Amino acid sequence: MTITARIDDTDVATAVLVLSGPGARPTAVTLEGRRARVDGALTGRGVTWTARLPLAVSRWGGPRLPLPSGEYRLRVTGDGGAEAPVEATIGETMTSTVRVSLHDGMLTVRPPIDPAYDSGEGQAALERRYATRPGGLENAVFFESFYGRNASCNPRAIDRELARVAPGVTRYWSVVDLSVEVPEGAVPVIEGSPQWWRARGGARLLVVNDWLRRRYERRAGQVVLQTWHGTPLKRLALHRPGFDPRRALAVVRESRRWNVLLAQNPYGARIMRKAYAFLRRPVWVEGYPRNDVLRTGDGRATRQALGIDPAERVILYAPTWRDDRDELIDDLDPARLAADTGAVVLVRGHSRTILPGRDAQGTRVIDVTAYPDMSELLVVADALVTDYSSVMFDYTATGKPIFFFTPDLAHYREQLRGFYFDLVAHAPGPLTTTQEELTAALANEGIPAAHVDHYADWRARFNLRDDGHAAERVVARILDQGFVDRDGSTR
Repeated sequence: MTITARIDDTDVATAVLVLSGPGARPTAVTLEGRRARVDGALTGRGVTWTARLPLAVSRWGGPRLPLPSGEYRLRVTGDGGAEAPVEATIGETMTSTVRVSLHDGMLTVRPPIDPAYDSGEGQAALERRYATRPGGLENAVFFESFYGRNASCNPRAIDRELARVAPGVTRYWSVVDLSVEVPEGAVPVIEGSPQWWRARGGARLLVVNDWLRRRYERRAGQVVLQTWHGTPLKRLALHRPGFDPRRALAVVRESRRWNVLLAQNPYGARIMRKAYAFLRRPVWVEGYPRNDVLRTGDGRATRQALGIDPAERVILYAPTWRDDRDELIDDLDPARLAADTGAVVLVRGHSRTILPGRDAQGTRVIDVTAYPDMSELLVVADALVTDYSSVMFDYTATGKPIFFFTPDLAHYREQLRGFYFDLVAHAPGPLTTTQEELTAALANEGIPAAHVDHYADWRARFNLRDDGHAAERVVARILDQGFVDRDGSTR
């Protein structure tokens, strides 16, 4: 069977991979990637057939967006499950939403950036053109969350409040590709594109939750608000085990780019000041804007988007990443946990596992690693299972039970990262080291009696400012200090 392939980009919003072949049409034609799958629409009456596969998907009831960057296996399946070889090729093709090529049955999807900008020289040219250009700054905010892998966390909550009270401010979002859903009314800019360099170099305010990259230099009049992405348990930056002079230099250089640091609580403020040598500049201790919804949301829309019945118990498993591996830690079997507890298990990998990892599978298991907003998942969850993730400091704002699954506690604490305090002594929920122990602990749907006092102490220490109004306070300070103007003026 000779199969031909082409890209149809007549619809500028959605490129389509079109396959054609002789004979009876296949039973299925699919594109299968780590985080997305596309089923082809088949036509044909026995002489020839055609399959159309849109290079876009909709997840969790959201808008249809271009496929995430990565590799997708093209499968043409006939009667009896036999796969037909796909020898057709497509050279690198640029559309308005993706850049694709097809070789040996593998479709490679990249962001729609001119290949001329792929090289270091191309990026350096853009930096010279936009990052250091003369002229005024735009009354705009450049948002970035987790290096553009999603549009979430504190920057997203600040975006929503800023859009409400100062709709005249332009809001740019840094994204790795156009599969990242940005808040309504915001402008996505693909990292490394001319538009990205222009927005980052020209916005009056940058709101980010991790390191700035690509040799960022603040222009006169620019302000960087570093919201960070969690109160730390594990040691950070200058406090990480082992002295590395290059790392120390990078940490100090990075922190000098920030004007203001946001902290969830006084404990976090003290740690971050020292870990990043951020000693004489302002730290706003206002609670985390991302946690406002934990006090105000009801989760009904999120349950509906995920296809979860309102009466179902939901357990969210959200481990942190590991310095010695790229993908989600696999010590826990989520399908078995779902079967043993009778709950729906949501699996949320760390943002660092989005690109290298793949979706967890299983009955009553839903992988939500790429779900746009972690905070909405915390609202839905009836119980949280985590290990050393900073989500522990957020979830307790809900007052719902938290459980720890820590089979590698000694290795992580003593070799990988180290802790700022003794988790075993202060944890607001039970620490378990086997799946059997975890399942037994989860049989209690409330806060275990042995941890009620620890839970209350924890909330008093870490959650006093998580009152549902943190975003209001942060945006009020942004406007009061003139970081951007309500009226849309340019400086």
